[in-house]
Amino acid sequence: MGQQSRRMPVSEGGPDQIDVEVGLNLRRMRLARGFSQTELGNALGVSFQQIQKYERGSNRLSASMLVKAARFLAISAADLLPMDDDVKPIPNFIHRFAEVRGVPELVDGYCTLRNPALRSVLLQLVKAMNGKPAAEARPMAGEAAASPPP
Repeated sequence: MGQQSRRMPVSEGGPDQIDVEVGLNLRRMRLARGFSQTELGNALGVSFQQIQKYERGSNRLSASMLVKAARFLAISAADLLPMDDDVKPIPNFIHRFAEVRGVPELVDGYCTLRNPALRSVLLQLVKAMNGKPAAEARPMAGEAAASPPP
């Protein structure tokens, strides 16, 4: 009698969601500790390009490499794994965070702006730079109305 297969289903059309989530966690932890992809790659004995592939989820991180990365980053290997077994599809914009340089700094800067009017102006600027019509400045939920800049 044949043995039952215990293989995980392979996702069609791109990297597996678990590999993507592990990669995003690796990137988040690396950036939080101030390491470049080159520094992490050197510590693991791989190129920075390989680290890019791990962080995008396009290459799977082996168990041994996951543990080595966690040790280098001074975290638990479990910190790089998905939060639970119920992995949900990751929205497309999350994938783009890992692919575009400067996104974590931009998001952090936006979130730390205390003035709602400045956040609104920054959002309008980005929309205008992308060719999207800048709507009338409207406060977001829970924010005061924006006054025109001086």
